Amino acid sequence: SEAKPPKEETPKGISPVKAKKTPSPADAERRKLRPGSGGEKPPEEPPFTYQLKAVPLKFVKEMKDIVLTEAESVGSSAIFEVLISPSTAITSWMKDGSNIRESPKHRFIADGKDRKLHIIDVQLSDAGEYTCVLRLGNKEKTSTAKLIVEGIP
Repeated sequence: SEAKPPKEETPKGISPVKAKKTPSPADAERRKLRPGSGGEKPPEEPPFTYQLKAVPLKFVKEMKDIVLTEAESVGSSAIFEVLISPSTAITSWMKDGSNIRESPKHRFIADGKDRKLHIIDVQLSDAGEYTCVLRLGNKEKTSTAKLIVEGIP
């Protein structure tokens, strides 16, 4: 008869607490993610949570400089391309240190790990330094290349 009270307490007292406790660290992790996740991935997706720790954030392929002569470049387009890892990272683009917004002039193409900045109808004024900023959680990496438009001598 003395063994009975602890047995009765087990289902009532301990199990519900355990059941509640288990998800909470993950929940806290997800809640933390929500503001910075860019809204691209639903917070319920567990792979996103552990990719933050497991997968190193990197450029598999860096941007390369693009050199065009004014004669052939005006009206044509230039494409900067990077290959990133993991594909859940968020990329943004900058020119000479300021953010580029997507527009009829600048198209952003994201296809898995392949990210491109498409500059349409290149003009001399598009020449400059372009940077791809890669973000995942609180980590950040950048890759930079130049668009050089050479004037006609």
